[in-house]
Amino acid sequence: MGIVLDSSVAIAAERRGDTVASLLRQLVAATGDQQAVLSAIGLTELVHGVYRAQSAELRLRREAFIQELLSDIEVYPYTQATALLAGRIDGEQQARGITIPFSDLLIGATAVLHEYSVVTVNTRHFGMIPNLKVLTL
Repeated sequence: MGIVLDSSVAIAAERRGDTVASLLRQLVAATGDQQAVLSAIGLTELVHGVYRAQSAELRLRREAFIQELLSDIEVYPYTQATALLAGRIDGEQQARGITIPFSDLLIGATAVLHEYSVVTVNTRHFGMIPNLKVLTL
Protein backbone atom coordinates (compact mmCIF):
# COMPACT_ATOMS: atom_id res chain seq x y z
CA MET A 1 0.00 0.00 0.00
CA GLY A 2 1.12 3.54 -0.61
CA ILE A 3 -0.01 7.12 -0.83
CA VAL A 4 -0.19 9.60 -3.68
CA LEU A 5 0.67 13.03 -2.40
CA ASP A 6 -1.73 15.64 -3.76
CA SER A 7 -0.07 18.90 -4.71
CA SER A 8 -2.24 20.72 -2.15
CA VAL A 9 -0.30 19.05 0.67
CA ALA A 10 3.08 20.00 -0.78
CA ILE A 11 1.89 23.54 -1.51
CA ALA A 12 0.60 23.97 2.05
CA ALA A 13 3.89 22.68 3.48
CA GLU A 14 5.99 24.96 1.28
CA ARG A 15 3.83 27.99 2.20
CA ARG A 16 4.25 27.23 5.91
CA GLY A 17 8.00 27.12 5.41
CA ASP A 18 8.23 23.40 6.21
CA THR A 19 11.13 21.42 4.83
CA VAL A 20 10.54 18.35 2.70
CA ALA A 21 11.96 16.25 5.54
CA SER A 22 9.39 17.73 7.89
CA LEU A 23 6.61 17.05 5.39
CA LEU A 24 7.71 13.43 5.01
CA ARG A 25 7.79 13.00 8.81
CA GLN A 26 4.24 14.37 8.98
CA LEU A 27 3.15 11.91 6.30
CA VAL A 28 4.67 8.97 8.18
CA ALA A 29 3.05 10.11 11.43
CA ALA A 30 -0.36 10.44 9.74
CA THR A 31 -0.33 7.42 7.43
CA GLY A 32 2.29 5.01 8.71
CA ASP A 33 5.39 3.99 6.86
CA GLN A 34 3.89 3.76 3.37
CA GLN A 35 5.55 4.55 0.07
CA ALA A 36 4.77 8.16 -0.80
CA VAL A 37 4.68 9.11 -4.47
CA LEU A 38 3.67 12.09 -6.55
CA SER A 39 1.68 11.79 -9.74
CA ALA A 40 2.96 13.46 -12.89
CA ILE A 41 -0.19 15.61 -12.80
CA GLY A 42 0.58 16.73 -9.24
CA LEU A 43 4.11 17.59 -10.31
CA THR A 44 2.67 19.70 -13.14
CA GLU A 45 0.57 21.60 -10.60
CA LEU A 46 3.62 22.24 -8.41
CA VAL A 47 5.70 23.50 -11.35
CA HIS A 48 2.80 25.75 -12.38
CA GLY A 49 3.12 27.41 -8.97
CA VAL A 50 6.79 28.14 -9.58
CA TYR A 51 5.96 30.19 -12.65
CA ARG A 52 3.12 31.98 -10.88
CA ALA A 53 5.42 33.18 -8.08
CA GLN A 54 5.18 36.91 -7.42
CA SER A 55 8.89 37.35 -6.76
CA ALA A 56 12.21 35.83 -7.75
CA GLU A 57 12.82 34.82 -4.13
CA LEU A 58 9.52 32.93 -3.94
CA ARG A 59 10.19 31.28 -7.28
CA LEU A 60 13.59 30.06 -6.12
CA ARG A 61 12.13 28.77 -2.85
CA ARG A 62 9.42 26.84 -4.69
CA GLU A 63 11.91 25.41 -7.18
CA ALA A 64 14.18 24.26 -4.36
CA PHE A 65 11.27 22.65 -2.52
CA ILE A 66 10.23 20.73 -5.64
CA GLN A 67 13.79 19.58 -6.36
CA GLU A 68 14.19 18.33 -2.80
CA LEU A 69 10.81 16.59 -2.96
CA LEU A 70 11.79 14.90 -6.23
CA SER A 71 14.99 13.61 -4.67
CA ASP A 72 12.95 11.88 -1.96
CA ILE A 73 9.86 10.53 -3.73
CA GLU A 74 9.08 8.87 -7.04
CA VAL A 75 6.81 10.40 -9.68
CA TYR A 76 4.24 8.03 -11.15
CA PRO A 77 3.59 8.74 -14.84
CA TYR A 78 0.27 9.34 -16.52
CA THR A 79 -0.11 6.15 -18.54
CA GLN A 80 -2.53 4.58 -20.97
CA ALA A 81 -4.00 2.53 -18.10
CA THR A 82 -4.47 5.70 -16.05
CA ALA A 83 -6.16 7.41 -19.00
CA LEU A 84 -8.57 4.51 -19.52
CA LEU A 85 -9.48 4.43 -15.83
CA ALA A 86 -9.85 8.21 -15.58
CA GLY A 87 -12.09 8.25 -18.65
CA ARG A 88 -14.29 5.54 -17.17
CA ILE A 89 -14.54 7.25 -13.79
CA ASP A 90 -15.29 10.62 -15.39
CA GLY A 91 -17.92 9.21 -17.74
CA GLU A 92 -19.66 7.24 -15.00
CA GLN A 93 -19.63 10.13 -12.55
CA GLN A 94 -20.82 12.70 -15.11
CA ALA A 95 -23.68 10.35 -16.03
CA ARG A 96 -24.70 10.67 -12.38
CA GLY A 97 -24.40 14.48 -12.52
CA ILE A 98 -21.04 14.58 -10.71
CA THR A 99 -18.23 16.64 -12.20
CA ILE A 100 -14.73 16.11 -10.84
CA PRO A 101 -12.10 18.77 -11.60
CA PHE A 102 -9.82 17.30 -14.26
CA SER A 103 -6.50 17.41 -12.43
CA ASP A 104 -8.02 15.84 -9.30
CA LEU A 105 -9.61 13.16 -11.49
CA LEU A 106 -6.22 12.28 -13.00
CA ILE A 107 -4.42 12.28 -9.65
CA GLY A 108 -7.18 10.15 -8.13
CA ALA A 109 -7.16 7.72 -11.05
CA THR A 110 -3.40 7.31 -10.58
CA ALA A 111 -4.01 6.39 -6.94
CA VAL A 112 -6.88 4.00 -7.70
CA LEU A 113 -4.88 2.27 -10.43
CA HIS A 114 -2.03 1.54 -8.01
CA GLU A 115 -4.39 0.78 -5.10
CA TYR A 116 -2.94 3.73 -3.17
CA SER A 117 -4.66 6.36 -1.05
CA VAL A 118 -4.53 10.07 -1.78
CA VAL A 119 -3.30 12.46 0.89
CA THR A 120 -4.81 15.88 0.33
CA VAL A 121 -6.00 19.11 1.85
CA ASN A 122 -8.93 19.04 -0.60
CA THR A 123 -11.09 16.08 0.37
CA ARG A 124 -14.19 17.35 -1.42
CA HIS A 125 -13.10 16.62 -4.99
CA PHE A 126 -11.24 13.40 -4.26
CA GLY A 127 -14.23 12.14 -2.28
CA MET A 128 -16.19 12.04 -5.55
CA ILE A 129 -13.94 9.30 -6.95
CA PRO A 130 -15.28 5.79 -6.28
CA ASN A 131 -12.91 3.27 -4.67
CA LEU A 132 -10.44 5.96 -3.65
CA LYS A 133 -9.34 6.16 -0.03
CA VAL A 134 -8.81 9.82 0.85
CA LEU A 135 -6.63 10.90 3.78
CA THR A 136 -5.97 14.37 5.13
CA LEU A 137 -2.79 15.68 6.64
